[in-house]
Amino acid sequence: MVQKRVVSIEDRIPKLKQERRKKANRKLIFYVLIFFVLIFTVIYLQSPMSYVKNISVNGLQWLTKEEIINQSEIEENANFWGVQTKELEENIISHPQVKEADVSKSFPNTIIMEITELSHVAYVEVDGKIQPLLENGKLLDKVNSSDIHGDVPILKGFSDNNYLQELSEELANLSPYVFALISEVKWIPSDSNPYKVNLYMTDGQEVESSIRNLSSNLDSYPSIVSQLDKNKEGIIKIDESGAVFTPYSVDKEVEEENEE
Repeated sequence: MVQKRVVSIEDRIPKLKQERRKKANRKLIFYVLIFFVLIFTVIYLQSPMSYVKNISVNGLQWLTKEEIINQSEIEENANFWGVQTKELEENIISHPQVKEADVSKSFPNTIIMEITELSHVAYVEVDGKIQPLLENGKLLDKVNSSDIHGDVPILKGFSDNNYLQELSEELANLSPYVFALISEVKWIPSDSNPYKVNLYMTDGQEVESSIRNLSSNLDSYPSIVSQLDKNKEGIIKIDESGAVFTPYSVDKEVEEENEE
């Protein structure tokens, strides 16, 4: 029969003391680390290190970074951890030209603002003033001629905001290629068609169409122009039934015949 080795209590006590000492040391180290972390956190939160140092604003075309930052109402030397992103978003979205805003934080001290603007679909001539027209149909205050972007059309002759509202939606739905070709739009309502407009294109052509379904009617414009003589300019009447091209030279001949 195998005899078991008996360990006396005198032999076990030093080992037990050593294990307890190790546990006590580990606890002490843990508490010391927690203490220093808390001290560092307090110092960090109370020092300029926790201030917002950088604000990144992305997605702007019409507005400036300064305008967005001012609109957000973020305080100077704001505490990074105290910044409420949802509050900043609500402030930014209240700007008439902002469609969406997403604000986030990037450690250690950067605030990131992702902005989606309402597009400027045109500039409207109203009583000698130029006012930007947004994609939602709203007119902004007048702008200086130096601030006008040349890549959107000028609208002339509009005296009814209901037609402007509908036209803004149609312009926003145009393909970027066709939209870039439109230089000017004149509202020329008649008794039979109060939605009638003339569009002056950058390629020298003139389009007669209607505000209603304008975006779908102009989808065929590139195809129509590609079939015309590049040296001939005129009026292209486009509606739901199709397109008819009348060269300017024909109009002049008719005028000369009438004069005779």
